[in-house]
Amino acid sequence: MHILVIEDEAVLALTLLTLLESEGYQATWVGSSAAAWPIITENTPDLIILDVMLNEGEDAGFALATKLRAQGNTVPILFVTARDAIEDRVQGLDIGGDDYLVKPYSMDELLARIRAIERREKNKKPTTIKIGPLEADLLKRRVTYEQTPINLTDREFELLRHFLLNPERLHTPGELLESIFPGAESGSRVIGVYIHYLRQKIHPSVIATSTGGYRLGLYP
Repeated sequence: MHILVIEDEAVLALTLLTLLESEGYQATWVGSSAAAWPIITENTPDLIILDVMLNEGEDAGFALATKLRAQGNTVPILFVTARDAIEDRVQGLDIGGDDYLVKPYSMDELLARIRAIERREKNKKPTTIKIGPLEADLLKRRVTYEQTPINLTDREFELLRHFLLNPERLHTPGELLESIFPGAESGSRVIGVYIHYLRQKIHPSVIATSTGGYRLGLYP
């Protein structure tokens, strides 16, 4: 299990790393959400331990979690923070946090909460979808076609993800526009452009055009 620790208190972070590694976890530490972003997007960890108040701002942790959930990233997030108000706990859980632990905390309790998250994750449905030669890891945001890695932008991935989660449905341009490109001013044309991108990068038949919209293509 790979755990990413996002904490701007170096002494605490190093203590956490030592503890986690002694328990058999692979642990990485960064001191800011900016430094964490490329790690998360390139190789999503199995768990994020996230301080709410970072040097970037007192709500930086909340902002990072909100951004991840808005992009469909379901990596478990355990908030650790000195902010103990009920409103803060509620906010942390409502924006997509899986747990909320107030500083100072017992290391034994931290480990128990990590184990609880591990158990919940093991009981979840697989995050990998495979249809013919197309395979997508929805958590790590990785796509392969005939085992060849495909590099997609965030928007391209979200569009493909929409089709993969509803493979037999007809998707109208209006529905796709509202779900994937809210606020776009170019109407259904932007959908056509991104469908074209997916066909270019993956395979011409990955998305099929049907009367009234698009479907996930069929593969031999």
